Amino acid sequence: MAWFKRTSTDVEASDEKRVKTEGLWEKCENCRQIIWKKDLDANFNVCPKCDQHFRIDADTRISILLDEGEAEVFDERLRSTDPLHFTDTKRYADRLRAATKSTGRQDAIVNVQGKMDGKPVVLSVMEYAFIGGSMGAVVGEVITRAIERGIKKKLPVIVVSASGGARMMEGAVSLMQMAKISAALARLDEAGVPYISVLTDPTTGGVTASYAMLGDLNIAEPGALIGFAGPRVIEQTIRQKLPEGFQRSEFLLQKGFLDAVVHRKEMKSYISRALDFMRVQ
Repeated sequence: MAWFKRTSTDVEASDEKRVKTEGLWEKCENCRQIIWKKDLDANFNVCPKCDQHFRIDADTRISILLDEGEAEVFDERLRSTDPLHFTDTKRYADRLRAATKSTGRQDAIVNVQGKMDGKPVVLSVMEYAFIGGSMGAVVGEVITRAIERGIKKKLPVIVVSASGGARMMEGAVSLMQMAKISAALARLDEAGVPYISVLTDPTTGGVTASYAMLGDLNIAEPGALIGFAGPRVIEQTIRQKLPEGFQRSEFLLQKGFLDAVVHRKEMKSYISRALDFMRVQ
């Protein structure tokens, strides 16, 4: 009967095997393909079978878009002060601490000045892992500072969005960031400096309703969820079934909301050519 019993030694061996293999494989949520992590990384975190674009962190995004070498990260020490002392199922202050610990970021945004195919640019990248990439006072301030640097130094500004929308734990303060960033972009336009918006999965809520759709060029990755309210909310409101692929980047391109849908591995060269067209040296 001992043959049919799992001993403690068997459990330990199984746990040891699981620990050794944990993190080495990823499963594609679209086609269910099991992918070796190194192969996935080498393919820009895109599924080699179905071309599903995996979500990536801000550091990975920056490494894909900017040239190797020195890049200046700026305004990285700003952090939320929890103006409303907000509490729902958890204290907002506790959420901030947990997000900072897990991501190593002070908030859901990273500003960096570097070069793209030799062209100096200001890049602002959202970090979705930090409370869903939500836009609070810090995100609004940091993106505004990136735009102001672009105005001052006459450098094109590129914002990569990945967000669930406004951070409602900060109430009206979070909603004010929509107007704040939009006003800064108006000044950037008056200065004749290009602004390119890159929308990734997901880009929703107040981010979509403001700066994500205000680019001189609005680009999205394939299959990205882009919209204001979610599909379920819209269906319940209009009491109609939505078309297949509704709020995905390809659908928005077809309807004229986007200028292009660009594969991740081609994004850097596409933006670089666009900057050449805009006569950015």
